[in-house]
Formats: sequence, C-alpha cells, structure tokens
Amino acid sequence: MLPDLRGMEPLTKILSASAELFSQYGFKTITMDDIARRAGISKKTLYQHFANKQEVVQESVVWYKNNTSESCAMVLKDSENAIEAMVKMLAFFDNMNKRINPMAMFELQRFFPEAYKTFRDLLVDRDVVMIRDNMLQGIKEGLYREDINADLLARYRLETSLLILQPNLLVNDRNSLMSVALEIGEHFLYGIMTEKGEYQYQKYKTKYLKGQNSQVFA
Repeated sequence: MLPDLRGMEPLTKILSASAELFSQYGFKTITMDDIARRAGISKKTLYQHFANKQEVVQESVVWYKNNTSESCAMVLKDSENAIEAMVKMLAFFDNMNKRINPMAMFELQRFFPEAYKTFRDLLVDRDVVMIRDNMLQGIKEGLYREDINADLLARYRLETSLLILQPNLLVNDRNSLMSVALEIGEHFLYGIMTEKGEYQYQKYKTKYLKGQNSQVFA
C-alpha cells in the first residue's frame, strides 16, 4: 500500500516519496521528475529543498532509517521477553522486505557511497546496540546461551542481514529475499538459544510468523 502523502509538509512528502521509490525501484533509474510526481509537488518546489538527486538520496536515507528505528522501538516495546522481541523483529522486516527491490542496497553502495556510509553508520549506532541489548536480556532470562559474545554476534547479525541485500546466489527477487531473510534469522537464533529459548521461539513463531515461507529453495 502506498503511503498517503496528503496533509504532509512538502519536505516530508519529498522524503517519503523518495524512500518509497528508491526502495521499490532502486536508486539508479529514479529521477527528480519521478520524485516530484510521486510527492505531488512541482519540480520548482522540489529544487527549493534539494539542489540535486545526491542530496535527496542522502536525506531520504537518513529519514528512512530514523523512521525504521522508531518503528522497531515500537515493535519491541511491549515484548514479554527477548525471544518474542526478536521474532517480532523478524516479522517486522519480513513485511518491509515485501516492498524492497533486492538491487536497491547494491545501487546505493555503488552510485551513492557517501549515503551508503551514512546508512551503515546509523546501523552500527542503533541496530547493533539494539541486537546486543536483546542478547544480553535473553542471557539474563535464560533464553540465550551464557557463553555467547553479544558484541561480536550483534555485528555478525547485522552483516548477515546486509549480505542478502547484495547481488548473490541467494537472492534474485523479492520472494527469495523474504525467504532467505527469514531462514538466516532463524539460523542465527538457533545458534544462540537455549532449550528454554527454543520452546519460546516455537510459540512466538506460530503467533507472529504463521504462514510465512522460510524454505529458501521450496
């Protein structure tokens, strides 16, 4: 479903429209005309806020990441324990992956390296910390193994999530992106969960991931 841009300020319209277009179609082919058209504004208004596409990409990446981080915080807020929080995150990103072009991250890295660096820095500052805190919580709850290195594995989890957004043998369309993301997320969890954690995982998987296809080569 496309976001409703009515009632938004022009700048917010631009950033929302840009994030939607870039994630859906990639960064290379989208033009300033496309952005103005989707935002429902004139090109003159667009250029009053941004001098060129480079600036639009830079700011829309930050806007998108900020909104994603806020949404993640809302998803995690009322979780009963670390396992439920992690499964909620799998479901959250599965929903996001339905709208992501598998080539988008590759194009961001190749054609807009400064914006890609900004995106990665935000991931390290926020997502790695969030994953690490979840793991430390899970250890205290007896759901994750006590001998895991939370700092190292939080970074590892981030890198594997980025890996599927690069051209490779695992992913070639949206459907495989979704299934591979779920498969890798589940593989990661089984590597750190205790028997108690595995029991909780099955319960929450049925609740939040019911009907999701996690078979990569099905």
